Amino acid sequence: MDFSSFLTSLITSFAIFVVLMAVFARLSRRPGNRVIYYPNRLLKGVDPLDGGASRGPFAWIHEALASSEQDVIAASGVDTAVYFVFLSTVLGILALSGIVLLPVLLPVAATVKTSHKSLNTTSNGTFSDLDKLSMGNVEEKSSRLWAFLIATYWLSIVAYYLLWKAYKHVSDLRAAALMSPEVRAEQFAVLVRDIPPAPEGQSRKEQVDSYFKSIYPDTFYRSMIVTNNEEANKIYEELEGCKKKLVRAETIYAESKTTGKPEGTRPTNKTGFLGLIGTKVDSIEYYSEKISELTPKLEAEQKATLRDKQQAAALVFFTSRVTAASAAQSLHATMLDNWNVMDAPEPRQVIWTNLTIKFFERQLRQYIIYIIVALIIFFFMIPITFVSAFTTLQNLKKYLPFLKPIVKIAAIRTVLEAYLPQIALIVFLALLPKLLLFLSKLEGIPSQSHIERAASGKYFYFTVLNVFIGVTVGGTLFATFKTIEKDPNSLLTVLAASLPGNATFFLTFVALKFFVGYGLELSRIVPLIIFHLKKKYLCKTEAEIKEAWYPGDLGYATRVPGDMLIVTITLCYSIIAPLIIPFGVVYFGLGWLILRNQALKVYVPSYESYGRMWPHMHMRILAALLLYQLTMLAYFGAKKFYYAPFLVPLIISTLIFAYVCSQKFYRFFSNPALEVASHQLKETPHMERIFRTYVLPSLCSEKVEDDQFEDALSQVSRAGSFA
Repeated sequence: MDFSSFLTSLITSFAIFVVLMAVFARLSRRPGNRVIYYPNRLLKGVDPLDGGASRGPFAWIHEALASSEQDVIAASGVDTAVYFVFLSTVLGILALSGIVLLPVLLPVAATVKTSHKSLNTTSNGTFSDLDKLSMGNVEEKSSRLWAFLIATYWLSIVAYYLLWKAYKHVSDLRAAALMSPEVRAEQFAVLVRDIPPAPEGQSRKEQVDSYFKSIYPDTFYRSMIVTNNEEANKIYEELEGCKKKLVRAETIYAESKTTGKPEGTRPTNKTGFLGLIGTKVDSIEYYSEKISELTPKLEAEQKATLRDKQQAAALVFFTSRVTAASAAQSLHATMLDNWNVMDAPEPRQVIWTNLTIKFFERQLRQYIIYIIVALIIFFFMIPITFVSAFTTLQNLKKYLPFLKPIVKIAAIRTVLEAYLPQIALIVFLALLPKLLLFLSKLEGIPSQSHIERAASGKYFYFTVLNVFIGVTVGGTLFATFKTIEKDPNSLLTVLAASLPGNATFFLTFVALKFFVGYGLELSRIVPLIIFHLKKKYLCKTEAEIKEAWYPGDLGYATRVPGDMLIVTITLCYSIIAPLIIPFGVVYFGLGWLILRNQALKVYVPSYESYGRMWPHMHMRILAALLLYQLTMLAYFGAKKFYYAPFLVPLIISTLIFAYVCSQKFYRFFSNPALEVASHQLKETPHMERIFRTYVLPSLCSEKVEDDQFEDALSQVSRAGSFA
């Protein structure tokens, strides 16, 4: 990529960002668009214009900067606040490192006076201005390499300091949230899996009740046996669908009275596949009859489910938070695969179908999924490596000769060089998240937040191995295959020496991510278009309109790994090509600002795990730091710098730091601390209300009285401590 292509990429990306900013400033003021730009506030019953939304096109920037951490927690929860700790920590690492690295390393590299023929350039000899500002401009065995080695230490020390502070801060945030005097249902419950077969003559409910009542006689409240709800869920979903369609039909009928004949036109539909075939019927009468038919059917299935479809798992409730916290981290049985007890997920997080999977089956599933993910990473590397190599302009002209006349046009050539490889890579990455979430669910994980953490980890390793290493290695192997074929022993040297050659690709990739990616995030132009199309052509009821604009959450499963990829790229090239540091600073700085606005006004959390994602974020930043140190060790070796082994203690320090952090902090994120759980509540918890929050909608019915739940829902209730 030459200088004009690189500059074109930056200018075009910035221009797109400015246009999207203008679109946001204009469209966010229109009353009809408030559900897209302020849904969080609307759902909380807050005026969208509170806090400066009505003042000028840049008022949102002041509001985001002025907001406190408690504002974020109040609007979007602790998990979102922890995400901003991650953004600010990485921003601090890059900014503090850059203050030293840029004024030191750039002059050291730029003042070298030598022939460039034998040097490793950042752009394969075409982008000479950037070459002069990189480590590739320094000769082999030069004493100037000391500056780059010391800089490697400086960045690592800054990272250690800020990551330690961040871990302590997030621990305090989690403790403060769990010590809250507010009553939270999950703090009074535990999840019990791998229940052994009930003794003869004893029901599953009686077995669970007697077991936990004997261990916790003063604070045991009640148990809820997990049941096979597949059939009840199916009937319930069909019933709810009929209710929605009935409301829609009645709304259409009411509208027809005002727009057509006074008596109106009754809506009709066909009863066959997707309403396209079958007998035409009156919609209001048809759905009313279906509701009348499905309601008693659901009630009968509810009774049968609770009586006959009990499984080997249960939720057990206590009158004390301390007892629940203690039970969640205690060994209850002598055998590993019996009576496994853990803290209960939030009611909205529970993956009910996974609760009954047996212990050894879960272990087997986990290993199988790991193998599948490893194969996906390996086989995905093939197309990504091919795309990264094939989409260079030279290779397009070589392997697709018919494109030569088009590529010769200066404007098209410049745009292709600037964007083609990056866009191809982004498209490949967009195909993966759903698959990884599905695979993580198959492991038998019991909660949605845990599934997203697991998928996030898989996605991180995928992006690092396929994008960072795949692009670097793939482009190099494609270009130097004949050299390596002649001298296989030169493979490592060639790969290490090729690192600067990919700097411009990653500079452009990062710029595209923060200018275009965050521009689209702020403008929300895609959700806006989809909403207005749905509202005009599909939505008839208020429920349908709300469903069309409902924003969802931040999407940690894909957002965090995407950020981690930028962390990895920026760290690994921070010494080799220090100019990437300002790009990383802009990415995380702009991300902090724009996502702060989105957290306060747009996104609605779908769950709350009180910062459980943080240990995984922390460990992956350290993984990126370790990869950076190994990369520098290899590159110093390629530069034949005799003092490269001085980096070995730094690598060992990172491993020790990771171990110390894990030992000191991680336990509190996996189990609730008793000193936290012992804090007083502001009111006596309503245990029956807590219990009912875990009853599935498909098992709730006004006509199903409490005594009809007796077989699956324990009636034992005892007075006790309410700590």
